[in-house]
Amino acid sequence: MTKAEFVALVAKKTKLTGKDTEATLNAVLAQITELVGKGQDVPFIGFGTFKVSTRKARTGRNPATGKEIKIPAKKVVTFKVGSKLKDAAEGKKAVAPKKAKK
Repeated sequence: MTKAEFVALVAKKTKLTGKDTEATLNAVLAQITELVGKGQDVPFIGFGTFKVSTRKARTGRNPATGKEIKIPAKKVVTFKVGSKLKDAAEGKKAVAPKKAKK
């Protein structure tokens, strides 16, 4: 699914314009990116959590030559799946999200 297709589905469900939906999606993604960039976890209860983890330095092998190489430590973004998303992936009945208060 492309981003445009996703925006169209969300726009239809929320009855917002495609332009407003795309702007909102872009703002959400930008905010997640900013928070993760600062090293903060970004949890969405039931959906999952974006988290920054540190991988330790380790020794690896170049698959072409078999020669050992040193792989430096680095920070990576991980995503831990929440229970509702996990259930949806397993084909279990999804619970409709609560409507936002106006």
